[in-house]
Amino acid sequence: MILSVKNLKKSYNDGETKLEVLKDISFDLKKGSILTIKGPSGSGKSTLLSLLGTLDAQDSGDIIINDKNLDEYDDFSEIRNNHIGFIFQFHNLISELNVTENICVPAFISNKEIDHNFLDTLFEYFQLSNKENAFPLDLSGGEKQRVSVMRAIINKPSIVIADEPTGNLDEKNALKLIDLFKKLNKDFELTFIIATHDNKVFDIGHQKMELSDGKLLNL
Repeated sequence: MILSVKNLKKSYNDGETKLEVLKDISFDLKKGSILTIKGPSGSGKSTLLSLLGTLDAQDSGDIIINDKNLDEYDDFSEIRNNHIGFIFQFHNLISELNVTENICVPAFISNKEIDHNFLDTLFEYFQLSNKENAFPLDLSGGEKQRVSVMRAIINKPSIVIADEPTGNLDEKNALKLIDLFKKLNKDFELTFIIATHDNKVFDIGHQKMELSDGKLLNL
């Protein structure tokens, strides 16, 4: 398994009240799979992604990536830089950087040497070869989201985490992004974890989960 989650719990204090957001979540994910997660707002989807992406810490339970428990790491940035790629609802591109520079930000942060052959492959694969030196203001919404996907995979992560990736796209570009995820999964054997309200995105999952009130429902 590329990922194992065991008895994960997370709560927040709201004044004097303790709010349980995730309640004893457990699941396994195989390498090269697409896991899709749905649930109403407040069900715990984003919190779960934050824990899996080491952006927040669980109260209890275990998260194991590539057979190593996250508790064994002294610095979570090592995990984020080497094992996790992030795709957000809003592309979060840096306006002062051109497309190539935006894509390479994770490599810059992790002090990794850029694999230029892989970068060239991505530009061709994503049909953005003519946009290498363009700036975000020159891109369409769909192009910006594709650049954000390239940024997420430039470090060749073990897992790509996407939080509502189609939420800011029109239907045409949303469908294109869904097809892109399926192609990336097939052609590069990328493992995806996608939280979504979009049933079309949810349906591409090899493995599907539904969260309700912090609990995992069987589908």
